[in-house]
Amino acid sequence: MMERRRFERIYTDHYEAVLRYCLRRSSREDALDAAAETFTVAWRRRDEFPADRSLPWLYGVARRVLANQRRSAGRRRSAIAPLRVVGDDGPEPQVVRDFEAEEVVGALQRLRSADRELIALAAWEGLSRDEIAVAMDCTPNAVTKRLNRALDRLARELGTAGRAGGRFFGREEASG
Repeated sequence: MMERRRFERIYTDHYEAVLRYCLRRSSREDALDAAAETFTVAWRRRDEFPADRSLPWLYGVARRVLANQRRSAGRRRSAIAPLRVVGDDGPEPQVVRDFEAEEVVGALQRLRSADRELIALAAWEGLSRDEIAVAMDCTPNAVTKRLNRALDRLARELGTAGRAGGRFFGREEASG
């Protein structure tokens, strides 16, 4: 019974954040499905659930659920491609378009998906380096290196390389 109450508290505390995470990366219908699947996976893997980092862990699960959805959608599109043309711009550029300049949207879209995900976890979700490491299943030092490289690539795409000067996570954080 205690296990169920703990899970219900985690669900109540984090469902909206997980749903927002999914909404920024997929359609409303797919986001609702992904959020539900995320908590289904969390329940099945409750023995592995990190009590102190539950939200980043849930983001990691949601990231994999969304990736599975995209692969499935890609297979479906490939199967029906000969029958009709399906345009899939995706919701993420639209969300950004509402808040950022067209130039930034274009630059983000030209980045690799892994770079976009790191930037989104840091900027949109507001996760710390250690929390991103949990979500991405890598070390905090790897997050620092990958994110800073992704930001360098974004700066190059925007034509502002060398002007930003700062790093997302400083060198002092990367050593621990």
